[in-house]
Amino acid sequence: MVDGFRPETLKEALEIRARHDCLPIAGGTDLMVQRARGFGLKPDFEKPPLFIGHLPELQQINHENGQIHIGACALLTDLLHHQNIPEIFKEILNLMASPPSRNLASIGGNICNASPAGDTLPYFYALNARLVLQNASGERIVPITEFITGPKQTGLKKEELLTIILIPQEKFSITFYRKIGQRRGMSLTKAAFLGLANLENGKVSDVRMAFGSVAPTVVRSHEIEKIIIGKSVTDVPKIMPEISQRYAALIQPIDDARSTAIYRKKVSLRLLDDFLKKLTNTRNR
Repeated sequence: MVDGFRPETLKEALEIRARHDCLPIAGGTDLMVQRARGFGLKPDFEKPPLFIGHLPELQQINHENGQIHIGACALLTDLLHHQNIPEIFKEILNLMASPPSRNLASIGGNICNASPAGDTLPYFYALNARLVLQNASGERIVPITEFITGPKQTGLKKEELLTIILIPQEKFSITFYRKIGQRRGMSLTKAAFLGLANLENGKVSDVRMAFGSVAPTVVRSHEIEKIIIGKSVTDVPKIMPEISQRYAALIQPIDDARSTAIYRKKVSLRLLDDFLKKLTNTRNR
């Protein structure tokens, strides 16, 4: 038997969080693996678990004031079938884990796990997502770039819960996503790349590029993106070597059981080139 807390409301959960040093758990698809001790043995939780995945306040998916509001305990499966979720995000979600895992896994768990290989993170970085962090007396809103401070590290305070993910509802005429793994689905990420862009009068009016699993946190550079914005699509090939060189300096992968650093860097830069070529070959929309 694992001692823990199962509140009936978000208010009760926040009150428990204020009084006790506990470990929030929604679907547990990451935590149960990380804390497993072997068959028949209870997980090795150093703190009492606080079960929050069942709370309806944290399961909502809404559209308000030009933003998508996603409750931290919304399931990946629910996001896949929701009308307000952009297709490019659904493409990312559809390549995550297996259907049974997606039926348990929460979006907030993927964020708070803060893995450099977190599948949803490149999308949230590219969309400038903000996170609502709530405690018993109030809330604060922080950009995801400030929330994730390193591998498996976040700025979540011990009395707080991640309650809502805020995503600007923006549309992109050009979308490009590739996940590199051992197989197409149900595979841990070796490297991932997301590219988003809009064209106007033959010029790049907006571009977002984010790399996953190739550095301590997601790699995205506003400075490099500014080099591309405003350029004619016919001029993009001329600056591709510079763009690649600049990202090569930022991409700092590691060797691990999934892949080598050399492979990760090489394939990431090739995906970048593929996206930039797609920009060049796309007519104004």
